Amino acid sequence: MKDALEPRKVVIYVFIIAIAVVFTLQFGPGSSGFGRANPAGTAPSAAAVVNGKEIPLMEFRREYVNQLQYLRSQGQPVSEAIARQFGLPQSVLERMVNTELLAQAAERHGLRASDEEIVKVLQNRPDFQKDGQFDLATYQQILRDYYRQTPADFEEDIRRQLTAQKMIGMVQSGAVVSDDEVRTRFEKEGNQARIVFARFLPSMYAAKVPAPSAADLAAYRQAHEKEIKDYYEANRFVYQQPERIRARHILVKVAPDATPEAKAKAMERAQALLKEIEGGKDFGEVARASSEDAATKPGGGDLGWKERGNWDPALANAAFALEPGKVTQPIETSFGIHLVKVDEKKPAQDKTLEQVQDEIATTLYKQDKAKEMARAEADKALATVKGGKSITELFPPEKEQPALLRFETETRPEAVQTDTFNAASINVPHLGPAPDLLTAVFASKGPQVLEQVFPVGEGFIIAQVTERQLADDANFAQKKDELRKQAVQAKQYEVAESFVKSLRKSGQVQTNTAALDQVTGG
Repeated sequence: MKDALEPRKVVIYVFIIAIAVVFTLQFGPGSSGFGRANPAGTAPSAAAVVNGKEIPLMEFRREYVNQLQYLRSQGQPVSEAIARQFGLPQSVLERMVNTELLAQAAERHGLRASDEEIVKVLQNRPDFQKDGQFDLATYQQILRDYYRQTPADFEEDIRRQLTAQKMIGMVQSGAVVSDDEVRTRFEKEGNQARIVFARFLPSMYAAKVPAPSAADLAAYRQAHEKEIKDYYEANRFVYQQPERIRARHILVKVAPDATPEAKAKAMERAQALLKEIEGGKDFGEVARASSEDAATKPGGGDLGWKERGNWDPALANAAFALEPGKVTQPIETSFGIHLVKVDEKKPAQDKTLEQVQDEIATTLYKQDKAKEMARAEADKALATVKGGKSITELFPPEKEQPALLRFETETRPEAVQTDTFNAASINVPHLGPAPDLLTAVFASKGPQVLEQVFPVGEGFIIAQVTERQLADDANFAQKKDELRKQAVQAKQYEVAESFVKSLRKSGQVQTNTAALDQVTGG
């Protein structure tokens, strides 16, 4: 269950990183820096070039590692593969680019951080302190060993970050809100509710649907010709596939500019690993112990299913010639030296609609019947709840939390209690977009059973309003100041985001995708 939970939390953290216009200065190694101009374009040593000014690859690497460490410090053992999956490298680079754009805009507006502000930042950084006080020797050692910068260059980077923050502060200072905007915000946010709901998914009833008889299948196929054809077209990749193999690999990395001696040494290492495998060692265990591909190493080098056309030609030619269970000789690519083991092979297939229409019709028939059963069960449950039994009594969770909140597969309806949400919400907590349900919730004046079954996604929902708070004048008077503060903060974010977008639109930003992939293992 832990594995299913982690990616969802990663999404939240990555989203926070992605929307940040400018972070405050990082405490500890990992703050971003900015290099020298490079009018010729993106240099091999640059992660990006912003209006001719480099963001050094080394600084991106430090910042990316710093963000990974932050996620892990929050209790998330995030692998680099998961980080890439949710766009962490792009989010980190986007934030660094935004900071550089703001620093350049600040220069055009005559803004510049003072020496006193830089000194204050340096003195307050714990990593530069000894016994609670700024220590010059410690400062110089960290710059030399970790940042690999001179004090002058490092302090100039700090100045640019502070200057960028000054620019965003100047932009946000113009954000104002009217009394009408505060009132509108209150009428939405002060109009609150909590509900308990249960959902009825077709997947909960699929196993109860019997296979159609020959007569039922023929009738269904005749009545649903278009749906069957559309399903085939949407899933053509399933029925028309090239030859595929499921493979594992071990990588010994070789830098693109490696010397002949370094390449020879890597080849010797690959040959030694091959001998271990030929001597009886399990390929997956050798991959976990020795492969230098961080993305596949934890899984024993598993690459999943591969098609010839989307793989490096040298690897494809060698691997597709093997029988399952066999291992290639060392193969050199731009990434290094590979050993590849073929676990399974599947021949090419090209099934026509006529060949698979009965299979598709059976699938769609069962889906429709399962959906009908889910709707019927929801209608039945709603009638019981209207008769006086609560959803919680009718569908108590099997464990302390319902499966939906544990991110597990739901096998039966369970009562789910939401947190408080308001009329400004576009999503129902734990459900997502459900406009008809939201309308019914906020049309209610107090706790009550909602009168209908609501289609939401693939399933059906019944719900009870358990708490209801209306926006009234007394509450408005109490919350007006806090609401104004929230409205100003929201407006500040909007104007800052709009300003940065305008800088991106009018500027020139080049990113070094190949270099980023090297850093992040992509």
